[in-house]
Amino acid sequence: MKAHYHPLGDQAVVIELGTTIDLSVHQCVKQVCEKLESIDADWIVEYIPAFTTVTVVYDPVTIQKQITQSDLLPYEWACQQLKKRISRLKVKKSKKPRVVEIPVCYGGEFGPDLAYVAQKNGLSEQEVIDIHTNGDYLVYMIGFAPGFPYIGGMDERIAASRRDNPRLQIPAGSVGIAGKQTGVYPIETPGGWQLIGRTPKQLFQPENETPSLLQAGDKIKFTSITKEEYQSIKEVES
Repeated sequence: MKAHYHPLGDQAVVIELGTTIDLSVHQCVKQVCEKLESIDADWIVEYIPAFTTVTVVYDPVTIQKQITQSDLLPYEWACQQLKKRISRLKVKKSKKPRVVEIPVCYGGEFGPDLAYVAQKNGLSEQEVIDIHTNGDYLVYMIGFAPGFPYIGGMDERIAASRRDNPRLQIPAGSVGIAGKQTGVYPIETPGGWQLIGRTPKQLFQPENETPSLLQAGDKIKFTSITKEEYQSIKEVES
């Protein structure tokens, strides 16, 4: 597997696996993460997958104790170790991804920008909902806010630019559109995406061993629910 290595500060290596956001590069990212997960290396602190890269955070003090060449820097040593393992990887067919269903109550108080997205694209509000729920969505990475999924696969027919004036407070569970992407706000936070609905599902629970409901590589299926169904699920989730 081809990869380029770059320093990020003095405690991390960025492994660049491509330059475009697509499924083939995403598969390489997944394979590198699987390999890193299998390595018994006390010098690796964590690894962070993104659209086209995997960032490996390392402990320079631990590495320094293992370096035998006096002129070798911790970054250089880390690159050597990573290259040994990653260069041997061959791109393989992806495993069947986990599918996570996200119920959404669209429009109204939960989706104040649904009408704008519909008007901008020459569609009815129901057509926007139908297109959004029929998408084939993939979580490429988690970032921006704890548990926030960067999702690919949205139909360009419902694309909409970010708001000129971002909101200072967006409720947790809000489903939005920004450009050609859709996403879900897992926690209450400021943001500028066009809000089309809200899910009662909790996407981020810090008390759990795995705090984020969604992980890179997951598939998402959005389903439309009524306000009554939203309240019922919300009660169970609370």
